[in-house]
Amino acid sequence: MSGKDIGLEPLVDTTISVITNDGRNIVGVLRGFDQTTNLILDECHERVYSTKVGVEMLALGLYVIRGDNVAVVGELEDESDSQIDFNAIRAPPLKPITH
Repeated sequence: MSGKDIGLEPLVDTTISVITNDGRNIVGVLRGFDQTTNLILDECHERVYSTKVGVEMLALGLYVIRGDNVAVVGELEDESDSQIDFNAIRAPPLKPITH
């Protein structure tokens, strides 16, 4: 990326992971965004973590996340992500962010 490739523009049409302020992990293809970081995700699912069972994937389809609920946005490498055995992962859910 060059110095001009800042913000979310380079991530459009790529798979991203979004951590929300309420502790949810939503994964999908970024289709669009605006100046307040409202995100439009396609083909997305939520990853629900548990200490008792593996990661549950809840299909969401086309999904809009309000910008004021976005905590972290990160790009996912599809190849690396597909090699993870989510049934074997045990982790406590993320706690909501408190201000």
